Amino acid sequence: MIRFNKVTLVYPYVQRTIFEDLSFEVPEGEFVLVMGDTGAGKSTLLKLMNGLVPHHTGGIFSGTIMVDGKDTALHKPRDLVDLIAIVGQNPALGFVTDTVEEELVFGMESLGVAPEVMRKRVEDMLDLLALTPLRQRKLSSLSGGEAQRVAIASVLTMNPKILLLDEPTSALDPIAAEEVLATLSRLVHDLGITVVIAEHKLERVLQFVDRVIYVRNEREVAVGFPQEILKDSTLAPPIVHLFRGLASEMSESEIPLTVRDARRQLGDLAAWLSPLQRHQPTITAEPILELENVAVNYGAKVALKNISVAISPGEIVAVMGRNGAGKSTLLSSIAGLRKLERGLVRVCGVDPQMLKGKELITKIGFIPQEASDLLYAQSVEEELRHSDNDNGVPSGTTSRLLARLLPDIDADVHPRDLSEGERLCLVLAIVLANNPPLLILDEPTRGLDYRAKDRLIAAIRECRDLKSAVIVASHDVELIAEIATRVIVLADGEIVADGPAGEILTSSPAFAPQVAKVLAPAQWLTVNEVLKSIGRSAP
Repeated sequence: MIRFNKVTLVYPYVQRTIFEDLSFEVPEGEFVLVMGDTGAGKSTLLKLMNGLVPHHTGGIFSGTIMVDGKDTALHKPRDLVDLIAIVGQNPALGFVTDTVEEELVFGMESLGVAPEVMRKRVEDMLDLLALTPLRQRKLSSLSGGEAQRVAIASVLTMNPKILLLDEPTSALDPIAAEEVLATLSRLVHDLGITVVIAEHKLERVLQFVDRVIYVRNEREVAVGFPQEILKDSTLAPPIVHLFRGLASEMSESEIPLTVRDARRQLGDLAAWLSPLQRHQPTITAEPILELENVAVNYGAKVALKNISVAISPGEIVAVMGRNGAGKSTLLSSIAGLRKLERGLVRVCGVDPQMLKGKELITKIGFIPQEASDLLYAQSVEEELRHSDNDNGVPSGTTSRLLARLLPDIDADVHPRDLSEGERLCLVLAIVLANNPPLLILDEPTRGLDYRAKDRLIAAIRECRDLKSAVIVASHDVELIAEIATRVIVLADGEIVADGPAGEILTSSPAFAPQVAKVLAPAQWLTVNEVLKSIGRSAP
């Protein structure tokens, strides 16, 4: 269905070769995962498939890419719209109408599809993707999972043979992500559509896919079955690392891709593991953050109600909950960016809304979901230089922080040309340069591979000391299992759970990490915890 033959690509004004002599094939009617390091070129690979690269980006391109017999060099993306469709990392950015039904119709109107055909396709997509109750809803009112399904439905109405998706679950809670991936699997099996998905959270998607494309570097792309690719890959979900630590050698057939397979292969392992000793630190210092009866409304909609919580130095607090529960609203309220309906917020004893400029960034380091909103310079080097000046730190401080998070980054590249994960690392280095007592991160693992996530975890742990605290809102349960000392769960703007991370995570089917599910009912959270208990180190 898709065939690359000796493809080479260099973006304009970028010295690094993105791909060189790349050759591989994607079979028809399969669910295919594209995996690889942050910045390896996964998004570029998808855009090459539908011709957005190089038609819209420019650059030096050679080789051939055939999609269902059509050469993308000879056909622009608009010529392939009825053959191949793409949904980007943020589907809401692609919406052009006001309501769900209008969005489903728009693409067909552009293609001149007959009205009676349009009506039938709309009804089919509403049923297929369980969107019928949402047909008259405003697009702006949709949750992340709903918006993702609407974006998929809007391109499927044009009857493409191939569907490309870039990080479709990055901003979704575990349940919404499961719904989207199950829907994609149904498209493959029921309609015969070829689905190609770029995704970092392998623990979510591997159980659904038929084949994996592993982008190792600009010259090497491996294509094979999931067990075959994961056997020697350093990029792997927690259950694979768990089995590697417990077994010196594994055949491809022994690599578990699902929690069910892992539980069957491990048998009664949890019974003979040493008892888990997880000590909760005793906090005696005055709180860094205090919220008293905080309420926030968006018009008639109540976003937060009666939120009271205190966070002390030394804590890493995770804020979790389904899409639309109020996590981002809570974080922005703490940072002083939201007008409160009522209640009080105090950071180091001061109302953050009273702080401006340098006073604010010396108290609070806030990284929003769209981290790139904080970038404004023309190169990475310029951003680093501005950061040192703005934060009043010695020259090179931000650069050294970035080198720990993202080694070998090109300092001359424009920040907008970085991948999503690379931009996040750059922003994190800028915020950390000032060493604020309260660090707030909203969905910090979007676009990060496992290695980049490990560096992020190390950076967050370094930030936590007896004088500072960290708040992380995330749907990434594996990240939370690694770093959190405490978890707060929100639902409909209210706190429904607040306690030690091990207790909250292992008691929730939705938010439990893979290791906790495999070894239930024992309260293990991470691979390192398990291997350390038996005197082994992580592979």
